[in-house]
Order: sequence, then structure tokens, then C-alpha cells
Amino acid sequence: MRAYQSECCIVGGGPAGLMLAYLLARAGIHVTVLEKHADFLRDFRGDTIHPSTMEILKQLGDLPDFLKLPHTRFDKMTFDFDGLQVAIGDFASLKVAAPFIAMMPQWDFLDFLADRARTLPNFRLIMQAKAQTLLLDNEKISGVAGQNLDGAFEIRANLTVAADGRTSVLRDTAGMKVRDLGAPIDVLWFRLSRKTTDKPQTLGRARKGKIFVMLDRGDYWQIAHVVAKGSAQNIRNTGLAAFRATLDATLGLEASRSAEIADWDQVKLLSVQVNRLEQWWRDGLLFIGDAAHAMSPLGGIGINVAIQDAVAAANLLVGPLRSGGVSTTDLARVQSRRMFPVKLTQALQVLAQNRILAPALNAASNQPPLPFRILNRFAFLRRYPARFIGLGIRRESVGPEFL
Repeated sequence: MRAYQSECCIVGGGPAGLMLAYLLARAGIHVTVLEKHADFLRDFRGDTIHPSTMEILKQLGDLPDFLKLPHTRFDKMTFDFDGLQVAIGDFASLKVAAPFIAMMPQWDFLDFLADRARTLPNFRLIMQAKAQTLLLDNEKISGVAGQNLDGAFEIRANLTVAADGRTSVLRDTAGMKVRDLGAPIDVLWFRLSRKTTDKPQTLGRARKGKIFVMLDRGDYWQIAHVVAKGSAQNIRNTGLAAFRATLDATLGLEASRSAEIADWDQVKLLSVQVNRLEQWWRDGLLFIGDAAHAMSPLGGIGINVAIQDAVAAANLLVGPLRSGGVSTTDLARVQSRRMFPVKLTQALQVLAQNRILAPALNAASNQPPLPFRILNRFAFLRRYPARFIGLGIRRESVGPEFL
């Protein structure tokens, strides 16, 4: 078995894991990231890079190069209710360097972070490396063991960070307790071709209980169909013809486009979860991002909350890592710093799911929900959802050690 040593071992090459690794490596900490896949291409990667994340990139001096990557921008969040355009958020009102949401495939963002980190001598990214179990030393987590293409390996580290998502292997291995807040929705995820003659689409579209979100990925539309929890099989049972008819009636594309869905294998199910760990740490081990708290896809907030976790963790742990000892008190400080914004964000998401989305899925009319009608009528109110979605709660700033 091959053995490695690292000051910090991060399991998971998602937004939280790579941002934390990049920051720590900039501060001179030796970091190893384990990513179980061969690349960052995933069906369910989010596409929204919010102003809060771009503020972090600005502080690091990386924003100009980031914005050179192919992306689309929108500074207003709108929803189409049977042709009625309803404005619900105005990001242009935010006093930040990038007052808009950048729509970019998340794998491009992750490649960008990884490429930046690879220029640092104390950063190591091991692809196709699957962490399988935690290493223990007198009840303290001292690293991970796993498999990659070369066989079994062990990585000993002063700190192990689990950033391996909502299906975290390490969460189960460590015996962490999860509090499930429930979600009344699921998402069917598929793509249709995009033509140069297509009109720019509003982010969301609703027609009598049918809700879709359309993401422009250049040569195709990535589409999320929001459905009631557990109803996906019923939709499949009605047949592809009925599903295509729903697309024709809702998406605003010519009917021939829906014929691109030739079988159900092209339509993936994302089971929506909203949950969080009661405790984010054990001695020598910290959970961040979706591994610590799974967010609803509402507002595309999850990636940006995860990055805020990473910045907070870097700020609070760089000193202890430099001194060679991260205590449970240090780890508890990270959870204390981030638990309030996570709780409040999840509470607002659950409220929106239960009071707006779930009733809208059962609506017989195309009338926008009352909160949307209020926001559409009073423009000055749109700055508040824009601030919540775009900047989040308790926005983090990069410490001087990383500049």
C-alpha cells in the first residue's frame, strides 16, 4: 500500500473542496485533494456562479481571467407565467464588482480553480482516487484510505476535510447524525438542442402546474422540470408522448425539438434533499459544503454557500494548520461561524418550497403566486431576493494570509 503525507487532505473536488484547497495552498499549506472521477463532468452540476463567489475571485485577483471564460449573464431574475413576465430579483442593484449571475457549466469553474491551484507547488490533485474509509489514531481521524488506478493508498494528514457532497461516503463512515428537513419536490433533468434563432429565455417558465427552468449552455438548453416529490414514475408511466406534449406546451420551442427525447434514459431524476449534520466535525475531521448541509436547488444557492464554507474554514484553520495542530475547538469555530447562515438559508428555502412551489405544482391557473405578484409590482422590493440569492447570509471575505 502506498502511503502519503499531507498537512490537509480534502476528499471531493467540488466547489467547496477545490476552493478550500486553493486558498490553503496559497497560504503555504500542503494540500492533497482526492476526486473519485476522472474529470469534473457531472449531470447535476449547478451552472450559477453568484456575485458572492465572484467577490471572492476578485479578492484573489482571479476575476478578470474567470470572466474571460465562456458564460452568459443575467442581472434580473424573471419567471414567465403563460407569457406574463414576472420580475422577482434585480441583481444590478448589488454594490459588488460583478452585479449579475454568471451562467457557466460548473465543470468549467472547477477546471479554472484546479488550474490556478496547480501552479502552486504545495497543491496535489489526485483524480480517480476514491476515499473508502477513515484512518484512526487513538480516536482521532488521521487521514483516509482508498483506491485509485494504481491500487490501494493511505494519506495521513493533520486535518481531513470531507467535501464529497450530499452522498458523502465519509459522513456515513464517521457515523455523523443527519437532520432531514424534507423537500416536496424533485427535478427531472434533460437537454434539448439550442438554435441561434432561439429567443433568449427567462430563467423559469410555468404553465398550469408545470414548472421548468431553462439554462443556456451555448449549443443546448439544460432543462430542469420541477415535479412533486415521488411523482417521477407516474410521469414516466404516462409515456413519452405525453411528456413531449408538456414540453411543447410549456417551453416556447417548436414542437420538433421535444422529439429529441427519444427514450427515458435521456431524462435523469435528481432527488431533492434539504438536510444538515447536527455536528460538522470529529477530532481531525471537518465536513463542509453539501457533505455538511444539502441545499434545495432553489435559487442555485448551494454552490455559493459551499464556497462561503470553504472561505470561512480557510480563514479559521490556516493558523492552526501552520502550527501543526487543529483542535476540536478550532473545528467547532467553523461550524459556529457557518451554522447560522446555513440554518436561515435552509429555512427560507423550505418556506419557499412549501408555500410557493408545492402549491404552484397543483395550480389550475397560470396566475403567479402572491409573493411573485408583489415583487413584480414593487420594483424596489426586488433588491431583497437579489441580495439573499446573490450574496447570501453572512458573506465571507478572504483573509490577508491568502492574498
